[in-house]
Amino acid sequence: MRFVDEYRDAAAARALAARIASRCEPGREYKFMEVCGGHTHTIYKHGLEDHLPPAVTLVHGPGCPVCVIPMGRVDDAIHIARRPDVIMTSFGDMMRVPGGEGSFLDAKAEGADIRMVYSPLDALKIARENPDRNVVFMGIGFETTTPSTAMTVLRAAEEGVGNFSVFCNHVLIIPAIKAILDSPDLRLDGFVGPGHVSAVIGCEPYRFIAEEHGKPLVVAGFEPLDILQSVDMLLAQVGEGRSVVENQYARVVPWEGNRIALEAIGKVMRVRPHFEWRGLGFISHSALEMSDEYAAFDAERIFDVPGARIADPKSCQCGEVLKGVLKPWECKVFGTACTPETPIGTCMVSSEGACAAYYNFGRFSRERVREATRA
Repeated sequence: MRFVDEYRDAAAARALAARIASRCEPGREYKFMEVCGGHTHTIYKHGLEDHLPPAVTLVHGPGCPVCVIPMGRVDDAIHIARRPDVIMTSFGDMMRVPGGEGSFLDAKAEGADIRMVYSPLDALKIARENPDRNVVFMGIGFETTTPSTAMTVLRAAEEGVGNFSVFCNHVLIIPAIKAILDSPDLRLDGFVGPGHVSAVIGCEPYRFIAEEHGKPLVVAGFEPLDILQSVDMLLAQVGEGRSVVENQYARVVPWEGNRIALEAIGKVMRVRPHFEWRGLGFISHSALEMSDEYAAFDAERIFDVPGARIADPKSCQCGEVLKGVLKPWECKVFGTACTPETPIGTCMVSSEGACAAYYNFGRFSRERVREATRA
């Protein structure tokens, strides 16, 4: 295949759906978790659940990088941003993430200098243009975005830009999956593995899922046929009694990962002893911080960061959604008090958040289910 339309071919989707249905054993139900928020978005946008038999259920995982940031880290970042000598920079989807004291947009409206950027290199450019200000980049994301942050720090060090730093909130996918597997309230038959993260770390790190937990994992691309084929590959493994890691997204993901990206991360950052995840609590060795060698670029060492811990609003059930325990529409404030315009939880903010994706697309699937039930 060469063109995106080929990955959205309706006839091919129907053929895959028929094969998926033929692999389902009568009376058996299958539950697979798509780890990545990008997959959730594709599933809802293209109505892939309508192509799957009732026996196959897809549940969401903790793979939305904005969604897992706890409220306390947002408040810590706002605390830094309110300093008159600071310019805080951030990706756009962080701007509306609620903390205990509001969001970046709220702080900006109150006078803090917070600017949206498309890359950490944009933040470095701002630092060059404002040598009398401290420019802080709010580093977020899984291994997908971590290399760009690391490479920017390396460039800042090479150029001697001393007024640039990173408030590091980069997290790791493997400890999150381990936490999901250790959760007593969720039974899974396999995983649709993240594509973008795997382009960096490769497929080898997932072997423990198959070897220690007996669950198959298929690294998947982000087009509709990618996901349907990955579900088909998972069902084939389950039917044959196999549990291995397979790479459906081989056109992008090398089995061994991206060595240059991993080396940059390893040079600039180190693993934190523990880190708090929204909805999952503290997970050991699950996030990164700046290494001692690059401490001069570590906003947490440069500024007085309070280390706030803020409990999520009781009405918000983002944690259960992130763990795949609840579908977004099962949250009691979904679509009423909590919408993309007025988000209570992070899952409704980011375009990769399950609640936002379901609000924009998946609710139509639910309405079709209701109509079928009435009939």
